[in-house]
Amino acid sequence: MFAAERRQLILEMVRANGAVSLRELARVVQTSEVTVRRDVRALEAEGLLDRRHGGAVLPGGFTRESGFPQKSHLATAEKTAIADLAANLVEEGEAIVVGAGTTTQELARRLARVPGLTVVTNSLLVAQALAHANRVEVVMTGGTLRGSNYALVGSGAEQSLHGLRVSRAFLSGAGLTAERGLSTSNMLSASVDRALVQAAAEVVVLADHTKLGTDTMFQTVPTDLITRLVTDEPPAHDERAATELQALADQGVQIAVAGGQGGSAGSAGPGGDAVPARGQRRDVPLPGPRRQVPGGGNGGLRSTSMLGEQGSERARVADLRRR
Repeated sequence: MFAAERRQLILEMVRANGAVSLRELARVVQTSEVTVRRDVRALEAEGLLDRRHGGAVLPGGFTRESGFPQKSHLATAEKTAIADLAANLVEEGEAIVVGAGTTTQELARRLARVPGLTVVTNSLLVAQALAHANRVEVVMTGGTLRGSNYALVGSGAEQSLHGLRVSRAFLSGAGLTAERGLSTSNMLSASVDRALVQAAAEVVVLADHTKLGTDTMFQTVPTDLITRLVTDEPPAHDERAATELQALADQGVQIAVAGGQGGSAGSAGPGGDAVPARGQRRDVPLPGPRRQVPGGGNGGLRSTSMLGEQGSERARVADLRRR
């Protein structure tokens, strides 16, 4: 493929999806990430797109939201690894909320095996993934269907969440920065996500590396309310993504990284810990100060373990249910 043909295809992908990772572009045009990075740089010089952390976005600073068909084919391996790792956080008998998104849909498929679980969601895709799980109870919000991501939004969805209390919220979004936290491109989706956050004692964000450093229009979860981030390992050349992870860790966010197969321990990651081999979990120590758990409860330093002590966790969930 000639350079002009590659660049035209790259431009069409970015226009169709709003944001595409270098890894995905290289796979589609069947060349190296080094070559794709050079093509993206040339297209940026012409004002046709903007370079972002490990990828390319539409010009203008804020990325627009892609539809479900486009998003479902992006970073599929990364989303699978993130969902596998996030599922380890969920224990038997818990009550959780799960927001809309392709990554949370992957998580839901894995939650079908957790007995006694109660999942509250505004996502038809999450509910569908759990529809045949006999041991999982699914509670759906009300609201108006938003067809682009198969989610229920609006005042009906928000009102149905009032008075709800669960142990954790699992959310995704269009962008994540240390400065603004999690954000999305749609106002109605952002409003429902905020209501989901208010219902949970902890907030777990699921975001692949292409969303790190990306800022979109509507803030959903400020950084100081994010308990944990589950992400994939950025490419070695993506220094800006690593910088964003460091900034998030500095603000007290626990970070766990799910990588691909192969590889070996590399440079220090956020919090100064060595990055383990790909496919391993990395937990980042928390340098942040004590703070109140969103929605109540006693403040305290959060554990550096992704799973924590199971006994105390079960006791806390039981207490939440009694309330």
